[in-house]
Order: sequence, then C-alpha cells, then structure tokens
Amino acid sequence: MVYLTRQEHFNAAHKLANPKWSKEKNEAMFGVCANENWHGHNYDLFVTIKGEPDPETGFLFDVKKLSQLIKVHVVDKLDHKNLNLDVDFMADKMCSTENLAIAIWEQLIPHLPKTVQLHCIKLYETPRIYVEYFG
Repeated sequence: MVYLTRQEHFNAAHKLANPKWSKEKNEAMFGVCANENWHGHNYDLFVTIKGEPDPETGFLFDVKKLSQLIKVHVVDKLDHKNLNLDVDFMADKMCSTENLAIAIWEQLIPHLPKTVQLHCIKLYETPRIYVEYFG
C-alpha cells in the first residue's frame, strides 16, 4: 500500500459562535474566536490517498490531477471566503476546523477514482493547531 499526499493552501475567515447561545456564553466558550467581526486563518491542507501504483506508470495517481480535484472541489470554494456565510457545504454547521476537515472529505470522496482511497485529511488552522480526519 502506497500513501500519496498533496499539500494545498487557502485563506478564509470565520467565527465560532453557536446561534442558540448568548453573546456572553459564546465569548466564554470561544474567546476571541467569537469576534462578531470575524477572524481569519492561513490554512494548510494535506490530502492523502492510498492504493497500489499503476504498473505501467509507477503512479498511484497523477498528482496534477489530484491537485486539480482539490482546487476545483475545495480550494476554489474556500479561498478568500467567509466560511460561515459564503461556503454552501458549511451552511448550518459550526465552522470549527474539525467540521471543516469532515466537510472537505465529503467534497472530495465522490470525485476520486475507484483505483485509490481517500486516507486522510490533515488541516492546519495555525502552525500549532491541526486536525486529522480519516473518514
């Protein structure tokens, strides 16, 4: 089994706030991340697929095609967007990094060929905070 990872990058704004809670409760739980004027991150996304290399090409999957899939189905929808307001697949979800990683998985899985499996989404919110999701 071979694992292949492609790294991509995007910038996005969001806020963490439960609409069912008071402003005070949101601030107590989420601190400055509940700022009503939003805040942003420079996200680093690592998409790992797995499978067996093609005996004729030696490739698990063409990394240019993988990059294009990620760009079309994820990065173009997230980059320089407000996750709470602009991203259809984040509608009605708390815009945590955890939920964003799950949503990215759900965006990619239908578009990968049957010759590979999606293994992991690793999403860095900051250099010191990241989430890994294995489906």
